[in-house]
Amino acid sequence: MSSDFSPIVALLVLTVVMSIVILFMSRLLGPFRPTARKLAPYESGMQPFGEAIRRIPVKFYRVAVLFILFDIEVIFFLPWAVIFRDLRFYGLAVMGVFFFILTVGLIYEWKLGGLEWD
Repeated sequence: MSSDFSPIVALLVLTVVMSIVILFMSRLLGPFRPTARKLAPYESGMQPFGEAIRRIPVKFYRVAVLFILFDIEVIFFLPWAVIFRDLRFYGLAVMGVFFFILTVGLIYEWKLGGLEWD
């Protein structure tokens, strides 16, 4: 069982080690001359005005959640398409129900105005 996951563990360890090495080397070899002007926050090179914290409308979060929801649901189509011939009619029926539920959810959000962007 552990040999099945060894490539994944090796990839994770390699990724973490390489990230640390790259960050360390850029800090060690790269130019670093901090000044008050360089460390000050800016937007497009302009002086900031007003507070940086403001309320973000809920519609941004709704659109983000909808995108993630439908994106993850569409990911289920790839494995189904790969083994479609082995599943035959049962696979078609199950995916038909899944697609129907997806479509009903999309129509519900559309009628609710969740896809509108003002």
